[in-house]
Amino acid sequence: MDSTIGTALSSLLGMVIALAVVLGLAWVSLRALRRWQDRGLGGRDNGAERQIRFVRALPVGQRERLVLIEAEGELMLVGVSPGSISLLRNWGTGAGKDADGAAEEVR
Repeated sequence: MDSTIGTALSSLLGMVIALAVVLGLAWVSLRALRRWQDRGLGGRDNGAERQIRFVRALPVGQRERLVLIEAEGELMLVGVSPGSISLLRNWGTGAGKDADGAAEEVR
């Protein structure tokens, strides 16, 4: 009887350790993937901001929406539908900033 309990506890401990190893590897892999992905987008190296930033989205239909994004300092209005993505307006570098450098509200 004691050997059965010991075997069960041993296998349970082995399973817990294996689960911890798998979860640890998954966490490390996800962190590495995020860093690799951020580097491709101009990531957060040395405290730098991302080069592409989502600002706001407005649904205009069931599957269509207007999306305001900022990419490398340029503010862009993009129309997104199931079959296409279209640039509707580009405000250029430094757009959306007032004389004090504070961001203005874009409507």
